Amino acid sequence: MFKFVSPHWLLLLLAVPPMIYFYFRKRKIRNSSLQFSDLSQLKKVKVSAWVKRRSILPILRILVIVFLSLAMARPQMGRKSQEVSSEGIDIMLAVDISGSMKAEDFKPYNRLYVAKEVLKQFVLDQKSNRVGLVIFAKESFTQCPLTLDYGVLLNFIDRVDFGLIEDGTAIGLGLGNAINRLRHSTAKSKVIILLTDGINNAGEIDPVTAAQLAQAQNIKIYTIGAGKPGMALYPIDDPNFGKRYVYIPNEIDEVTMKKIAGITGGQYFRAKDEKGLATIYKQISEMEKTKIKVKEYTQYNELFPFWLYLGLGAVLAEIFLSNTKFRKIP
Repeated sequence: MFKFVSPHWLLLLLAVPPMIYFYFRKRKIRNSSLQFSDLSQLKKVKVSAWVKRRSILPILRILVIVFLSLAMARPQMGRKSQEVSSEGIDIMLAVDISGSMKAEDFKPYNRLYVAKEVLKQFVLDQKSNRVGLVIFAKESFTQCPLTLDYGVLLNFIDRVDFGLIEDGTAIGLGLGNAINRLRHSTAKSKVIILLTDGINNAGEIDPVTAAQLAQAQNIKIYTIGAGKPGMALYPIDDPNFGKRYVYIPNEIDEVTMKKIAGITGGQYFRAKDEKGLATIYKQISEMEKTKIKVKEYTQYNELFPFWLYLGLGAVLAEIFLSNTKFRKIP
């Protein structure tokens, strides 16, 4: 981007055309002639090269006006830059790893395997949000605290598996653990995304009580119920016949899930397959977008020194030549 800070100085350039006009007019008026009877001797007279270049002085005077006018107008060349700042969101993922997550209604894999794959993509979609992970069954513990190091978090997600915690479904305890991780957060937006396929049947904290605690801390909770309605195929290890499948009922306490989300200003979702679960996490990611502020500014470089030096150079050249090669003798 180019601009003049003081463009009114460019009005001085209007003096250039009249100067050129009067210079040529003056030369025409001064042209005079002498009569010679014999031109042969006149042709032998050598004309100095400097005499032929006598128009240099008026040209230098014109250039002085042009260069100094441009310098005083302060030309500047600008370069646009952007300053990007973002208000990060702190997100805790709370994932149920109870035995019922082995159900294989998210074909061809079980619910936990699919959940892990979806969670990894969700993490990869984040930009400047801190994300952490808590898991729960009969108890709950933090698998990964809030972090911006998504590579570390992805590694911890891969390590999630059945058997890390005694079987059960302590939804309230899982929420309490996630709330504790967000309690001291200074982020403007704090979110918990709870994924479960069952009913709270363990732990000392009631899920609704946990939701009320979250509300007091300005934490929003999104709840996701995983599993198709009805019966689900479930693998069991039979000591006599090896691995075989039985059908188990899908028991999701949707009433409580909706209540938890409602208390905290979140939303309840039902995931019936892998595609549906991925869509839900993507939808939540869109709903909890990071606010990005972009501030544009232009940095200018001064160009007037270049024209100033040219103008001063032309002045010095004019003074030097006026007193040497083009000096007039009265």
